Amino acid sequence: MRSTPPPRTILVVDDHDAHRRLLEMVLGAHNYRVISASDGHEALTYLQFDTPDAIILDVHMPHMSGFDVARRVRRVTRLRAVPILIMTSAAGQETRERADEVGASGVIHKPIAGVDLDQRLRTLLA
Repeated sequence: MRSTPPPRTILVVDDHDAHRRLLEMVLGAHNYRVISASDGHEALTYLQFDTPDAIILDVHMPHMSGFDVARRVRRVTRLRAVPILIMTSAAGQETRERADEVGASGVIHKPIAGVDLDQRLRTLLA
């Protein structure tokens, strides 16, 4: 008998409640376990004790941007291999370049399609 692997854990960091809830629903429908944080400080507190399989970071948050969080995550040896997706509504080369500078695995644009996000995560987690 084959056992089902446990769901992958995704840390979603976004200061907008509606965006977080939407991502929780979309990711949950694709069998991911979702941990939510409303800002960078909350995310970093979680990351002190746990290691998710992937992190989705909104760019624009109060106190600490998604780029700042990614930069800090990449300084922690245990977290260096965790894929990070930067989430933004702004399209453009500057966002991609900043994402590369902080060690992010890629950029996803709002609004996010669930199938596209699932495919992107499956590729990063393979």
